Amino acid sequence: MRRLRIAVIGVGAQAGSRARQYISTLSRLTDHYELAALCDRDADALRQVADEHGVKSRHADARALLDSEKFDVVLSMAPKDSHIVIALSAARRGAHVITEIPVALTQRHAEALAQACRENGVLWEVAEQVWLWPKERLKRRVIESGLIGKATHARLWYQTGQYHGFSAVRALLGCEAARVLGYCGEVETGAYVAYGGEPETTLRWDSAVVEFASGAVCLFEKPPRIFPFPHRTFPVGWQVEGPAGHWDRDRLTLYGPKESRTYDIREHYVEMDGERVLEHVRVETDPPLIYENPFKRYRVGSPDDVAKASILVSFHEAVTQGGRPQYGAENGLRDYEICLAVRESARLGSAWVPLPLKEPTELERQIEAEFVRRYGHDPLSETDALLNATFTRSATLWKAAHWL
Repeated sequence: MRRLRIAVIGVGAQAGSRARQYISTLSRLTDHYELAALCDRDADALRQVADEHGVKSRHADARALLDSEKFDVVLSMAPKDSHIVIALSAARRGAHVITEIPVALTQRHAEALAQACRENGVLWEVAEQVWLWPKERLKRRVIESGLIGKATHARLWYQTGQYHGFSAVRALLGCEAARVLGYCGEVETGAYVAYGGEPETTLRWDSAVVEFASGAVCLFEKPPRIFPFPHRTFPVGWQVEGPAGHWDRDRLTLYGPKESRTYDIREHYVEMDGERVLEHVRVETDPPLIYENPFKRYRVGSPDDVAKASILVSFHEAVTQGGRPQYGAENGLRDYEICLAVRESARLGSAWVPLPLKEPTELERQIEAEFVRRYGHDPLSETDALLNATFTRSATLWKAAHWL
């Protein structure tokens, strides 16, 4: 098996960050990747992560890394606004690219990056992991088995980053969204500091009806701050229902003529070299349905890390054996455009907006204008001027939409 030399831009400021989780997972997939270089402006973080994983090639800026040598793959784990710049720069140098979510800040950005990849003969993957969680894969198996009948209804609650939730729902329903009706607003709050450090006094909320090509309907709500349902302890969740049963988070209910039966998804772990590693998830239907962790031998242990490994290994296969990324820009756009359509529908007085979108939305125009205002350049036509710009956690998506 040919190993791919991969460079990671952005190592995460703290232990437990998403970037460091990815690097840890990469370091275990030794049959697939060589962790060849790391890049971060934080010298202490860079030194700590590079020392931990034995990486000799270390760079303080993206240009120096990309110009230093040839890499098979570049993984962008830097702040959100930087992904388009890093990915375009890497693709134009002939490297395959993996970017963090969402697919891009706007459709125009995504389409430009996809075109650059085609022109340079490289692949692009979007690191959307939620639909790949082991429990979500098991849920799909249950639905595909016909136990709940044809999925007809879904409900989605998501605090922010709702493209994750739409990805999960779309995967469970197994079809594309056809049109969206959105109803959105904004409420005043006490002063607070947002994710990127911005002082804020308001919060925005979204709600929508999403109709799918199969006839299934998803009811979506992004509340201002927390769920208005006291029994919900996390600001994220989705349900999928059919005529014979439904999924509510990790609990399956099958309807019967007299009473319903419930089954919880169970995770089974084993210890390997002193580490707790997920072996499988299962639901005790008759017969039981099981999803085995395909990365157990690499000691990839947590459910989210299993999803990351799936992204990385499937991308390795696409690069080395030919084929397409398992998610890619096309799916990334399908999930993100639902979010855009919710806001566009609300702007149009809660009119139905058909999908796929045919032209830029007003929100996208605001996002792109804010990007140029912040950084002084358009990322598509003036990419090189932005390669070493200072990007922080404060992203244009928050300013324009209150999304992360």
